Amino acid sequence: MGYSGDLESLNGRPLPKWYDDAKFGIFIHWGVWAIPGFAPRLGSISDAFKNDYKRAVAMVPYTEWYANAIKVPGTPSAEFHAQTYGNRPYTDFKAPFLEGLKQWDPAEWAETFRNAGAKYVVLVTKHHDGFCLWPSNVRNRHEKDWMTERDVVGELARAVRALGMRFGVYYSGGIDWTFNREPLRTFGDFIGSTPTGDYPAYAKAQVRELIERYEPSVLWNDISWPTGQDELLDLFADYYNAVPEGVVNDRWVHAGLFSKAMHFKMARRLFDYVAQRHIAKNPKAVEGVIPQPIPHSDFRTPEYTRFSTFQKKKWEATRGMSYSFGFNRNDHEEDYASADTLLSDFIDGVSKGGNLLLNVGPRATDARIPAEQISRLKAFGEWLAENGPAIYGTAPWRRDDSDCSDAVTDADIPVRFTRKERTVNVIPLGRPAGASLRVRDVTLDGTAQLVADGSPVVMRREGADTVFEFRQSLNGKFAPAIAVNTKE
Repeated sequence: MGYSGDLESLNGRPLPKWYDDAKFGIFIHWGVWAIPGFAPRLGSISDAFKNDYKRAVAMVPYTEWYANAIKVPGTPSAEFHAQTYGNRPYTDFKAPFLEGLKQWDPAEWAETFRNAGAKYVVLVTKHHDGFCLWPSNVRNRHEKDWMTERDVVGELARAVRALGMRFGVYYSGGIDWTFNREPLRTFGDFIGSTPTGDYPAYAKAQVRELIERYEPSVLWNDISWPTGQDELLDLFADYYNAVPEGVVNDRWVHAGLFSKAMHFKMARRLFDYVAQRHIAKNPKAVEGVIPQPIPHSDFRTPEYTRFSTFQKKKWEATRGMSYSFGFNRNDHEEDYASADTLLSDFIDGVSKGGNLLLNVGPRATDARIPAEQISRLKAFGEWLAENGPAIYGTAPWRRDDSDCSDAVTDADIPVRFTRKERTVNVIPLGRPAGASLRVRDVTLDGTAQLVADGSPVVMRREGADTVFEFRQSLNGKFAPAIAVNTKE
């Protein structure tokens, strides 16, 4: 059926099954910012706003925000740039990026993502610096030839699809620093910096070009959208009609009275006053980023956080493996979340109805993904190769958490659950060492087996608990999923 640009038509569209079933996708932040590859090591994005609000936007750990950070005197990025590159403009990084691009092998990337167990890949096609990774026919009048002649988007799309994965595009609709070159310091500055003038027509034309040329399965916008609601809803309808199984995220807050007011300095300062007081009073509540709900989207996108309970609305947690999405030369092994932590957060999210869009930030000098990131992708691939049936195509069970005790260490281990038809999957988020597990306050009936090898597991009820006994010791294997074939 065809969709029209009204909320009744769009909101009546069901979520495509492939997206709900996929669970795991790869995000790619790669651009000219990865040549300097610098951001301060001062904690998370939330820490930047809690500890240095008046220049937080220039102090975030995201290297992809480097073009703005070097405009603010006294920031670590500005000092690094002056010491390393002198007064060279940000646009000078285009040439070395294109040189490094000569070494890029999209098929190798695609194989890495497939082997990690990913079912879809989303590429940043244009970030806040405005640099485009495809030869766009929509010209930027404010920065000449600010794009690649090589069709990075198209080449990766073909490589990803050739290995059976879906392909999606990210586009920074709310921010483009080639159209608005004002240095941004506060949150008020940031949300008030969406360009006007010729930018709305430019952004709309570029997104429509991406849809027509690449037919992305995911249309992932960032920050906000510069047109009014009617034009936005028409865009959604045209996208769904062109890509029947496509999905859009929730970061499309359309231009309205609030965004217009935020172009005035007094309004931004009032907003900053309220925001800074809120953060000071509620520091623990300001962890990660959760975009506000909008009239239409297919899924929510918490960033560097996740929902703690089951959500009726589909959602997708997104994060880098370290505090930055883009490559950061300052990151070392200790700056990355461990594979166990990333996998635990992933499993927890799936148990509550979420997907994970895990980011890689390749280097620009040689178009390679850093070894620290590759090792974590391999950990995902190894775990999903054994336990994938407990993840892909599943739904949340009637409860999403419990805990269990390990017979050897007697340690308490969190437990999560997923469901597929009559099978309930029990997944301990740890490394049990013994040959039995007691899952507390959970009663299950039926037959059980280890998902990894299909070996039978003896299951019995003891009061309000369920005890699982394995054929041999688990030996510290991470998160060994147990499939219980129930009678329900």
